[in-house]
Amino acid sequence: MAIRDIIKYPSKVLKVKAKPVSVVGDEEKALIKDMWDTMYFTKGIGLAAPQIGVSKRIAVINVTGDKKDELVVINPEIVKRSGRCDIEEGCLSVAGVNAHIDRYKNITLKYLDISGQVRKLQASDILAIVIQHELDHLNGMLFIDRINSLKRKLLMWRSKVGVKSSQRRRKI
Repeated sequence: MAIRDIIKYPSKVLKVKAKPVSVVGDEEKALIKDMWDTMYFTKGIGLAAPQIGVSKRIAVINVTGDKKDELVVINPEIVKRSGRCDIEEGCLSVAGVNAHIDRYKNITLKYLDISGQVRKLQASDILAIVIQHELDHLNGMLFIDRINSLKRKLLMWRSKVGVKSSQRRRKI
């Protein structure tokens, strides 16, 4: 187990679609342990493998901080979605930037678990939002790609000159 470096924007690694996992073996399980260590160390609530420079469709999520709520999704795919919500997001790979993003409020996710078994999960609210955020990473997209270019430039400028948000936020 190890804490890995988080790949930061504007690295091109973050813009590449991750490769599907064909077999969940020892290498993937070791990667997942490193992802948990890295996510908890950085005080995140979600982390996708591309954020640590690994092109695999794997994400780890824990929105409560309680170990019993840990979720590992491998080759995730949203099969159903409904409702809309707008929430302010941040990202470990885009330090110091937060923006309101329009997401689905409810989703049904099909994925492989750490044992390689196919699972389905119905998620809503913050869990659904974090799952969508991590799937964006697996598809080579960042949350800032979902906002218009002028607003994105303003947010990036603010982060460079040190304009801080008034609230401390946990990063997805």
